[in-house]
Amino acid sequence: MGKRIIQQARGKGSSTYRVNKIVFKYRIKIPKNLDGEGTILKLVDSGAHTCPIAKVKSAGGNFYIPAFKNMVEGEKIQFENGEIKDGNILRLKNIPVKTKVYCIESRPGDGGKYIKSGGNHATISRVSENEIIVLMPSKKEKKFNPNVRAIIGVIAGDGRTQKPIVKAGKMYHIKKTKSKLWPRTSAIKVNAVDHPFGSGRGKNPKSKIAKRNAPPGARVGLIRPRRTGHKR
Repeated sequence: MGKRIIQQARGKGSSTYRVNKIVFKYRIKIPKNLDGEGTILKLVDSGAHTCPIAKVKSAGGNFYIPAFKNMVEGEKIQFENGEIKDGNILRLKNIPVKTKVYCIESRPGDGGKYIKSGGNHATISRVSENEIIVLMPSKKEKKFNPNVRAIIGVIAGDGRTQKPIVKAGKMYHIKKTKSKLWPRTSAIKVNAVDHPFGSGRGKNPKSKIAKRNAPPGARVGLIRPRRTGHKR
């Protein structure tokens, strides 16, 4: 008799796959209305993030942002009308070309959606009347509204990918803190009772198109394919 596959087991919410909510207690977001200056109260470590988190005190209250490289506690940062200095939060239209930025908003006031992982940064590439072109870490350019905000500098935590993991157990614990499943096993390599593609007789998975409203355990194979069959 078959048993629940991994997607179904995770959806059930057992202790094995349950999210550890404690590590997700810091919400990284730039508040909507910022003016004047803020103070870095402290740097905190978060298991859910790949960089240190900075707690910032402002007139409107405290908030958290990714720490920039060489940040120190007690340092002052400016909002809106500040100079071009690491940590200052400015609108893209007020930042000169070739400046490194991170935590860029997708649209004005959303708090920052892009570039928030350790060691990353984007670069202001070109400026036009209606849009700002930014060179992303992927080496691709993206257009932004001139009124979106970003933090100047490079995120702390660079070099984290250079240190070797060495043991599989270490990677397991790294993934577990972020509530990610690891290792990921190919469906064809598991037993027939564990997955619809299991056993891999002849190593040819079944050509199966999952229904769009199928539950997680049945959403395997071709998910909402644009086309099927051999290309002619």
